[in-house]
Amino acid sequence: MYPTAPDHEKYAGHDHDHHVPGHEVPALSPHGVARVYAPPYVVSTGHSARHVGGEWSTGLCHCCDDPPNCMITCFCPCITFGQIAEIVDQGSSSCAQQGTCYGILLATTVLACLYSCFYRSKLRGQYDLEESPCVDCLVHFCCPGCALCQEYRELKSRGFDMGIGWEANLDRQRRGVTQAPVAPGMIR
Repeated sequence: MYPTAPDHEKYAGHDHDHHVPGHEVPALSPHGVARVYAPPYVVSTGHSARHVGGEWSTGLCHCCDDPPNCMITCFCPCITFGQIAEIVDQGSSSCAQQGTCYGILLATTVLACLYSCFYRSKLRGQYDLEESPCVDCLVHFCCPGCALCQEYRELKSRGFDMGIGWEANLDRQRRGVTQAPVAPGMIR
């Protein structure tokens, strides 16, 4: 799916190198420990590829682009949040842990939007996405369900299988099994 660190180093500094600072290539350390960073979103443009920074793959109000996720997020946003948080945290926390924490905050306080806002900001930082349509906290305060659906779709469009978690996605990447990003509006 992505070049290994030695391949990446081999091409560093050449004209055809499309490395974007802050977007390192996923690799394993010599001890087998994953040193994984968010891979850049690449769009094929014929002879070369380029990093697409700044734009979300879908709009904030395009929740119905993924009807099953829209329904799950509508009735149990803690599931969608947990899936997003596990991928954004790169496996350092589980979907169940994050979903439970979000659910407790949602049920007992008004701090759930601040908690999910933190993850939106972290996701934007990993993929160099613009803060749109307004600041992250306002997006999660005014439209928490739409924000979670958009973040879910963004990770899905970047090749993550959201239903299997971080470790399984990492394992698929190591084996070379990839899930091709789906363009908005396309049906498989």
